[in-house]
Amino acid sequence: MDTRHFGLTGKEYEHRLDEVGITVNKNTIPNDPEKPFVTSGIRVGTPAVTTRGFREPEMAEIARWMGLMAKEDYADHAEQVRAEVAELCKRFPLYQE
Repeated sequence: MDTRHFGLTGKEYEHRLDEVGITVNKNTIPNDPEKPFVTSGIRVGTPAVTTRGFREPEMAEIARWMGLMAKEDYADHAEQVRAEVAELCKRFPLYQE
């Protein structure tokens, strides 16, 4: 996903999302103007979400959170997003007890 339209590097966006419990990795995009350790994009992996059993509604929530964390005022949303991510993960644990 190209992060330039947010005014972010892949590295910056990866860090913001990691702060709230959403794991992505910075990734180069075609003709990337940034260095490989910075990048202009991220990769969103789906194995963890499919393993948990997330469907379209949960993915829409993740997309909404990602959008909030891309905004300039992301710090104002971070605590709430972190709590909502934790609640979603609690509802869909990796391992059944």
